[in-house]
Amino acid sequence: MPALTDAPFLRAARGEEVPHTPVWFMRQAGRSLPEYLKVREGVSMLDSCMRPDLVTEITLQPVRRYGVDAAIFFSDIVLPLKAIGVDLDIVAGIGPVVDKPVRTLADVAAIPDLTPEHVPFITEAVRSLVGELGATPLIGFAGAPFTVASYLVEGGPSKEHARTKALMFGAPDVWDALMRKIAGISAAYLQVQVAAGASAVQLFDSWAGAVTRADYERSVLPYSASVLSAITSVPRIHFGVGTGEILDLMGQAGAEVVGVDWRVPLAEGVRRVQGRVVQGNLDPTLVFAPTEVMLARADEVLAAGRAAPGHIFNLGHGVIPSTDPDQLKRLTDHVHEASAR
Repeated sequence: MPALTDAPFLRAARGEEVPHTPVWFMRQAGRSLPEYLKVREGVSMLDSCMRPDLVTEITLQPVRRYGVDAAIFFSDIVLPLKAIGVDLDIVAGIGPVVDKPVRTLADVAAIPDLTPEHVPFITEAVRSLVGELGATPLIGFAGAPFTVASYLVEGGPSKEHARTKALMFGAPDVWDALMRKIAGISAAYLQVQVAAGASAVQLFDSWAGAVTRADYERSVLPYSASVLSAITSVPRIHFGVGTGEILDLMGQAGAEVVGVDWRVPLAEGVRRVQGRVVQGNLDPTLVFAPTEVMLARADEVLAAGRAAPGHIFNLGHGVIPSTDPDQLKRLTDHVHEASAR
């Protein structure tokens, strides 16, 4: 059996030669899989994230079905907040909803720091998964400070992030305290996963594309860099949505791998991240196109990725819930075969 350290995903993340371009999909474990819907019946999202048996099963499902080169730990961006006692829930059709949004320094001070004792179920689930996965790497997962802050400040999902930006612009002391607090929580959450055996981590900054380049550099980047600097023993991936204008800055945050969303041609993404490994970036809607169209576009992504020191094939955002799983299987097989030629 090949050693875990020689897994194509980890070799690509380190910029080493690979037998084929490795592939995994953001949100590969989830609503597009009938087996996922079956095991989640009657179980809330956050409850499913706190049950090691369910986390293990759900994380393994796409690895079994698709033969992808890595598993992504099944969790949610707000789970660490729930674990430390923040009053929130994930409401169907809406997303994370926070009962008492953060407005003041006192609100920030009331948020506890995360310790391993808050998340014993995470340690148990990661250990279980590492035992099951063998030579397939497990990617740990956490939300980046700006995205988690936006949920805490807005009280839920937002398209404009108006309250978040108002806090960032108008109360920089509160903003700094909140971002430091979340950076500490996210770093601790990733450290728990790595200590239990995760082979890599991905920091998701879903909403970072909502800020200007100057505001990102001043008010977001230092805190993401703080999270990434806390993880030194495994490869790190940094991904955000709508982040074409700040890709180079995201690369400067310290991760070895920068995820490129589907809005930026991968060749341009390779140029912007200046010598880092890239991840991405097929448009997630292409799985709804005829198979030959999807595979032709995948070949374009593979060709562009060859210009980078390393390339991990992925979608440019998460799997859409109505995706046909058979299309993702065809895509995985094609990426392996085409890149091995």
